[in-house]
Amino acid sequence: MLIIVGSIIVVLCTLGGYAAMGGKLYVLWQPFEVVIICGAALGAFVIGNPKQVLAGAGKAIGAAMKGDKYSKADYLELLSLLYQVFKTAKTKGMLALEQHVEKPEESSLFQQFPTVHKNHHAIEFLCDYLRLMSLNAEDPHTMEDLMDAEIDTHHHHSMRIADAIQSVADALPALGIVAAVLGVIKTMGSITEPPEVLGHLIGGALVGTFLGVWLSYGFIAPLASSLKNMYDGEQKFYMCMKAGLLAHLHGYAPAVSVEFARKALYPNTRPDFFELEEATAALAPP
Repeated sequence: MLIIVGSIIVVLCTLGGYAAMGGKLYVLWQPFEVVIICGAALGAFVIGNPKQVLAGAGKAIGAAMKGDKYSKADYLELLSLLYQVFKTAKTKGMLALEQHVEKPEESSLFQQFPTVHKNHHAIEFLCDYLRLMSLNAEDPHTMEDLMDAEIDTHHHHSMRIADAIQSVADALPALGIVAAVLGVIKTMGSITEPPEVLGHLIGGALVGTFLGVWLSYGFIAPLASSLKNMYDGEQKFYMCMKAGLLAHLHGYAPAVSVEFARKALYPNTRPDFFELEEATAALAPP
């Protein structure tokens, strides 16, 4: 939603300011300049990226339109799930988690937390490390290195889409110059025309430069930045689980382990201590 609001502001301020100065909006209507710039940008995007990025770009942009992927309520649910997992492990042993880890889609424990339960990648991440713990992989330092490697790999994989869109943003000003140069070439072919005709042709050519810069810095680069922020927020979801799991491996009580996890969150989405305490106190005994 913020992307849409921001885009409307860019359009209104740019075109409104131009019209207020006495500019004629119809002069900016140069459809073939748009075809040259946007078509070349799309072609470069296809050339420079693998199928996975091309296929995932539309879905990623749609997700960015919705805003932050995780809210405070989502993190509160995640922390509550971690607490319940750690409480079960402490009171009944790691083997009591085996049935939940092996078939998480059927787990009565995970089903208590529907938002996290629907997050396939997050549940897979959690179950993989709980499975390793049940197999006596309990060295916190080794587990931390493994978690870091997986989180970094997942983050870099996601960031490929944002980087690809940023590359398009970087290329658009130059593609605008290409369109402008083609417009000038066209104008030079009409050099014998009267000044009013040449003025119109030169103005149309300069629109290419304007469009390339405007699209880049007004829309595409901010979209790439929004995607990067979204992926950083997604990474924080896994960092939260990592902090809780490592604290559990160090032998802390469930309440302390989830406090470690809570501290890993950004302030704007972090539940406070008393919110988490109230949520965990309301959970049914494992």
